[in-house]
Amino acid sequence: MTDPGVPAAAVPDAPPPRVSYLVFRLERRIRACLDEALARHGMTTTEYMALSELRLRDAPSSADLARIAFVTPQAMNLVIRDLEQRGLIRRDPHPRGGRALRTRLTPKGLSTLRRCDRSLDSIEAVMLAEIDDPDRTILAEALTLCARALRPDTRPRSRRMHTA
Repeated sequence: MTDPGVPAAAVPDAPPPRVSYLVFRLERRIRACLDEALARHGMTTTEYMALSELRLRDAPSSADLARIAFVTPQAMNLVIRDLEQRGLIRRDPHPRGGRALRTRLTPKGLSTLRRCDRSLDSIEAVMLAEIDDPDRTILAEALTLCARALRPDTRPRSRRMHTA
């Protein structure tokens, strides 16, 4: 058993940490910082993700927002209802009719999102302080490729092995 206080590099023949493990650790640290920073703006990370996506895409569905934020459609419906009650988004009937509603940012929602963005900018500045601009670009591109490769709609479906 290794001493938890000893860095992995000090353990002879220890394999380097897996990339997926490092990404997971980073995500958890970012999430903790983001949760704390957004709380000062009266926002949750899920709300911020929804508002950010509304800025990027024209009127995505609630189901799309749920997938992006890694929550259930039911949970996203509650988030959307709360954002609408707070005047950060508005929902209008779809021009083609039906029950579908188009969700859009309001000016108040965009202003709130920009304040939250500045908090995220500060977190990223600390996180990336020791990485130069060319390496930041490479990192962003590599992470984008990794995320794209694991998107559920692009992964090959695994075949079940049948044994006799």
